[in-house]
Amino acid sequence: MRASRLINILTTLQAKGLVTAEALADENDVSVRTIYRDIDALSLSGIPVYSERGSDGGYRLLDGYRVRLNGLTPAEAEAMFLSGIPGAAADLGLETLMAGAQKKLTAALPEDLRQSARRMQQKFHLDAPTWLAEGEQPIYLQAIADAVWNSKRIRMRYRSWTAEKNRIAEPLGIVMKGGAWYLVARVNDTARTYRISRVLDLIVTEERFDWPTDFNLAQYWNENTCRLERELYPNWAVIRLSPWRLKEIEHMAAPYVRAHLEFIGEPDEHGWRTIRLPVAHERMAVSEMLKLGTEVDVVDPPELRLAMRRAVETLMNRYADAVDVTRSDQAAPTHGNDRRP
Repeated sequence: MRASRLINILTTLQAKGLVTAEALADENDVSVRTIYRDIDALSLSGIPVYSERGSDGGYRLLDGYRVRLNGLTPAEAEAMFLSGIPGAAADLGLETLMAGAQKKLTAALPEDLRQSARRMQQKFHLDAPTWLAEGEQPIYLQAIADAVWNSKRIRMRYRSWTAEKNRIAEPLGIVMKGGAWYLVARVNDTARTYRISRVLDLIVTEERFDWPTDFNLAQYWNENTCRLERELYPNWAVIRLSPWRLKEIEHMAAPYVRAHLEFIGEPDEHGWRTIRLPVAHERMAVSEMLKLGTEVDVVDPPELRLAMRRAVETLMNRYADAVDVTRSDQAAPTHGNDRRP
């Protein structure tokens, strides 16, 4: 365990430069005192690691020192090859580079680790888009990726839900979710999210900007996703579901809804369950409830129950003239002089 931790400390210092003891302790799930002892052990073994004091201090390796570690475990080699997303790499124009890098990595691995990597590629495949949906291939994706990588400001015409807008933005990162590509960019000193397929025109300028060192793309995305889900489902409803729909809601409902779903009481004599769950604004909530057909009974709030009644009445009026072609007493059509009873 300690040997693995010492290697991890070394590779972290090499990759990140100056790192605090607290950060090393968090990453290795140990105390700061343990990190102090590990740093002393590295120094005694001849590793040129030294400390910088002060509020911005920490530990770093001597400039020019590099750790050469080839001791990948089979699991680590498998994980390296699982991390590649061929479709995403192709969309970003990196498919050839990724293939070349994997070939070089494969050639550098011992034969037993090559077999582990090949086995992982044979048995696992990532298909990012959801069922019955195709992954997006926005025309400006590669240009935006280049602007992100080189910290160049962009000028874009963007179509939001309400209108088309012109924006001057500083691109900070790109995220792919559910087969769709999103740009996280700073506009007027505020990070915002844009769906790249809605970018109508784009100019990548030669103006460079300083990438904010305190910005964390993964943290921003997680926080933004949680905030968006709360905004999409601001209300609560109590509904009754049949046993059949109760099984299907695990597949039909959004992850946020499933995570906050609460059961109330026990099943009735027919197996129906009462649940409390977050719902969207009224119009969207009605649409979601209608998907459940006759297997749902909206109990509360009264406003949503009334909205459901109005929606059902509208549907009844719309199809009031529909003819039941399955009725046995309906007269059969006649053809010419055919007077069959």
